[in-house]
Amino acid sequence: MTDAPPPTSLHRPPTAVPGDLDAVRWIDLPSHADARGVLTAVEGGRDLPFAIARVYFVHDIVQERGGHAHRDTHQVVVAAHGQFTITLSDGTRERAFVVSDIRRGLYLGPMLFIRLHDFSPGAVMASLASTHYDTARSIRSWPDYLAAIGHPGP
Repeated sequence: MTDAPPPTSLHRPPTAVPGDLDAVRWIDLPSHADARGVLTAVEGGRDLPFAIARVYFVHDIVQERGGHAHRDTHQVVVAAHGQFTITLSDGTRERAFVVSDIRRGLYLGPMLFIRLHDFSPGAVMASLASTHYDTARSIRSWPDYLAAIGHPGP
């Protein structure tokens, strides 16, 4: 199942409930076109509902990525080039989104289990994150994620 929710106001504060799959939403990124091309620029706290602490890129992808959850990180994920699918789970439900437009980012709150897959050739994913990298902020396996959210598992 691939969801394509309509763009919503980005000025809602980030979800206060970790693992809220319903808080995932598209954010239209400000883009300005003229005869020279298009400029898309993003400012944390203005265009995104959080301050940006880290930006990272995933590229030259040869297999599925993700397979983890962030304990307290808010992110907006963008396809800087090409497209990919991001599948999110709250331990009970799952939603998949095709990310394919550099002018739209997908907002993800904390404590959602993330899988990145079906990358087109040459795809580049950009993530704008609210926290600096720290391995202690990640849950690196599905069983550990289910335990962390108090789900009994399969």
